This record gives sequence, C-alpha cells and structure tokens, in this order.
Amino acid sequence: MDKFEKIYHTVDALYGTGVSKNIPKDVDFKFSKKTGRIRAVYHNDLLLFTPRTDGGVAMSIYCAELFSKNKKFINDYCIEVDAESKPFVEQGKSVFCQHVKRCGSKIEIGSDVPIFFKNQIIAVGKSILSSDMIKTQSRGMAIRIRDSLKSQNDGD
Repeated sequence: MDKFEKIYHTVDALYGTGVSKNIPKDVDFKFSKKTGRIRAVYHNDLLLFTPRTDGGVAMSIYCAELFSKNKKFINDYCIEVDAESKPFVEQGKSVFCQHVKRCGSKIEIGSDVPIFFKNQIIAVGKSILSSDMIKTQSRGMAIRIRDSLKSQNDGD
C-alpha cells in the first residue's frame, strides 16, 4: 500500500470519511530505520501526527487546525471548554468534566481530542472518558493534555 494512501485511510477510519482531504499533498515522512514503518508525518517542517502502534494517531495542534476545516470533525471529535479553564488548558493542565461546554458525540476512551475555546484550538489531548461519560459526569478528569499552546510557544 502506498504511504499516502495508508495515512489517508487511517485518518478517514479514525475521524470520518472526508477528513483526510485536509491533509496537504506535500507531506514528508520519517521512517523507522529498524522496521521501515512510518514514524512521523510532517508538512513544511511542522509535525502533523505520529502513527501509534495501536492504529491511532497522535496529532499535533497544527494537524488539529487542518482537520478542523471539516465541520463533521468539529462536531464529532472535539471538545469546547469554558473561560474559567482556558488559561489552565493552555498551560498544559488537564480538562475536567465540569468545564466542558460542548463535547463531540464520537469521542472514545484513549482517542486524541482537540480542545477548543471560542473556535480556536488551544490544546490537544488524550481522552480519559468517552463522550457519554463526559456529558453525564460533573466531576473528574475528562482529557489529559499532551500538546498545548504553551508547549508550542516554548519551542521557539
């Protein structure tokens, strides 16, 4: 299977048909020397995502911005937080259930979730709970942040 076709099919399987159309055509791949597998996908020297061994992808904020051009992706796989938790999430702190204003309907445990505040991505994290659990609970951690705006700014 072609490397481009492989990432397109993976993204479509994880986030819905049509999301892979937002992946730029001029991406670069970094391969493992030992196994030959794709280790990372870059666009203009910016990390898009890294494929996981379990079949998922660990996306960056840049990748989430590209995918968020698809309305279905935003409605089904993203979370919006309130103003009270925004500064903490930007610093890389976890998102708790009580601070979630809107939750996508297809978020599963362990999936990568972009965190929005007023239509702007502020972080990307790994889901601890499913969307149904996040909606019904008012206590506890919902998302563990992996990549935030603070970590993006610290790298410069």
